[in-house]
Amino acid sequence: MNQDENNISQTSRGSAHPAVYFGLAAGLVLALSGDAYLIVRSSDISAQLAATRRDAQTQVARLGEVTTNMLEQERQQIQALNDDVTGKYANANSAVMRARQEALKAASKLSAKIEAEQKAVGEQIAEVKEANTTATAKLNDDVSGVKTDVGSVRTDLATTRTDLDKTGADLKRAMGDMGVMSGLIATNSKDLQALRDLGERNYFEFSLKKGEMTKKVGSLTLTLKKADPKHNRYTMAVLVDDRMVEKKDKTINEPVQLYTGNSKQPYEIVVNTVQKDGVAGYLAAPKVNLARR
Repeated sequence: MNQDENNISQTSRGSAHPAVYFGLAAGLVLALSGDAYLIVRSSDISAQLAATRRDAQTQVARLGEVTTNMLEQERQQIQALNDDVTGKYANANSAVMRARQEALKAASKLSAKIEAEQKAVGEQIAEVKEANTTATAKLNDDVSGVKTDVGSVRTDLATTRTDLDKTGADLKRAMGDMGVMSGLIATNSKDLQALRDLGERNYFEFSLKKGEMTKKVGSLTLTLKKADPKHNRYTMAVLVDDRMVEKKDKTINEPVQLYTGNSKQPYEIVVNTVQKDGVAGYLAAPKVNLARR
């Protein structure tokens, strides 16, 4: 039995060695495989690191180049700006100098002009003084002449009034149809000329015929409506200030009065003759229209 056990034991040992060897070989292979993988992986990583380092160096070089270019451009821009500022400063100084010179020239011209104008004004003042002296002397002479003329006019007026007193016995005043005392009334051509010579009013003679539509007399427009020579009466329409006024059944030498605008004195129509086919007379108008209050 012991012999058998020994045989079995030896058999077992003999069959166990190959398995151990196989296991060791397999482990060695795995270990070598792992080492090879690690070596390959390490090589790849090293290659990647090298590539990354190269890329980084390239980028750093490019960045340095870009930075250098940017710095150079900024330097050039700063230099150009500095040159521009320097040029503008120089131009400004030049412009200031030119402006100063032009201002001095203008001031010199203005001073000369003012001096010339002052001289001209002085000459004009002297001329005006001389003309004033001459005019004053002439005015004194004219005043003396006017005084003489006024004296003559007063004499003539006094003479005219005396003549009117002598020849104007027929001149009279009468109450007008508007209740206002009239001026002097003329009944014929001689009296009317005397009134003109007196010069208190403006006088316009007229004659109106039947059948005439209207007649402009002075600033009035007259229209004869009716003539009654038997009773020396007439009816007349008067256009004054764009309104028609009818004066009905008026007698000869009666002052027919009208106001125009705001005049203080009335216009007076006096008819001296009434005939079958018309009337004749005159219009007395104020020389100055004074406003009524």
